[in-house]
Amino acid sequence: MADQQHEIITGPGAWVGPELQHDESWIYRLDAAAVAEIDTALAHAKRVGMRIPFAADAFPLPRFGAELGRILEEIENGRGFMLLRGIPRGRYTDEECELLYWGLGVHLGNPVSQNARGHRLGHVRDEGRILADPNARAYQTNQRMDFHTDLLPVDVLGLLCLRTAKSGGASKLVSALTVHNLLRNERPDLLDALYGTFNVDWRGEEPEGESPFYTIPMFSARDGKVTTRICSRTYLESAARFGERYRPTDIQREALEAVQDIANRPELMLSMDFQEGDIQLINNHTMLHAREAYEDYDEPGRERHLLRMWIAVSEARRRPLADALAGRYRWVREGGIPVKAAAEAAA
Repeated sequence: MADQQHEIITGPGAWVGPELQHDESWIYRLDAAAVAEIDTALAHAKRVGMRIPFAADAFPLPRFGAELGRILEEIENGRGFMLLRGIPRGRYTDEECELLYWGLGVHLGNPVSQNARGHRLGHVRDEGRILADPNARAYQTNQRMDFHTDLLPVDVLGLLCLRTAKSGGASKLVSALTVHNLLRNERPDLLDALYGTFNVDWRGEEPEGESPFYTIPMFSARDGKVTTRICSRTYLESAARFGERYRPTDIQREALEAVQDIANRPELMLSMDFQEGDIQLINNHTMLHAREAYEDYDEPGRERHLLRMWIAVSEARRRPLADALAGRYRWVREGGIPVKAAAEAAA
C-alpha cells in the first residue's frame, strides 16, 4: 500500500474546530412553528395508537419535514453534522420522546437495527459493563470513548439527549477529512497503512453464520470521495482473541495512534455539552466522534440517557463506497445487524 497518491480534501466537510466553536451556525434552533408541528404530529401518533416502527407519513411534518431535508443535505454534503436544539424536553415523557424522535428520524431515512437484539431505537446509557469485556460495546459503559465511527457504515448517526450526566460526558467531533489531510502532510506512510486491511471484532454482534470478526480499511475512496471507518482501538485489539495473526501490526497500531493524536488536537476538534432535548446528527462516513467519561447521579431515573438511531438514507442519496466496504454496507441495505434468537430472548 506504499506510495499511494492522496489528494488534499477541500470543501466544508474538512473543517477545523476554532472555525465552529464560536460560530453556532451548526446549531439549528427550532422555532415555535416547528415545535407546534411536532406537537401536532405526536398527538396524532398517540391518538391512533402508533407504535415504533412507523413510516414518515404517520408523523406528518408539512413544513418542518422540508427543513429536515435541508438539514440532511448539510450533513451529507456540508460540514457533516448538525445539532437540533429547542425541543421542549420537559413537556414530554420518555415514551413520547421516543415517538417524536422516531418520527423525525424517518423523515431523514430508514432507521436500521443497531445490535443483535434488533433495536432500531437504541439506548445509550451505562449498563454497568466495561470495555475489557469482549462482548460489551462502548455505549453500554460510562467510560471514555476515543474517536471512532459506529460499527456499521450507516449514513447518519443520530443521538437525542433524554438526560445529562451529573458530570462529564461531553461529546467531541472532528472531521475525518481534516485528519486525512494532516496525515497526508505529516505521515503519508501511516495514511497508506490506514488504507490497508484491519481486523475488527464484532464484539458478539456478528450475524448468524458470520465470522466473529470482519476485515475493513480505515480509509477508502470511491469517485473522489473519501470515507472513514476508524474504529475504537479496543475493537481492533480484541480481534486477537480469535488468533494472534488478527492482532494489529506495529505500523497499524502506530497509524491508529496517530489518528487519535491528531483528532485530539484542540485546534481541530469541536466539543459540545448536550442539553436535554438536543438531537445531534452526524455523517458516519466523514466525521469521527468521541465521548468523555461521565459520572451519573445516584438517584434512580436520573442517569445519563441518550436515544440513538442509525439512519440509512435513500439509495439515490447514498455516498459512493469502495468495493472493500460492500460487505459491510450489505447489512445496512438489509436493515442493520440481524437479530439473533438468543439475543432476542434476552432483550
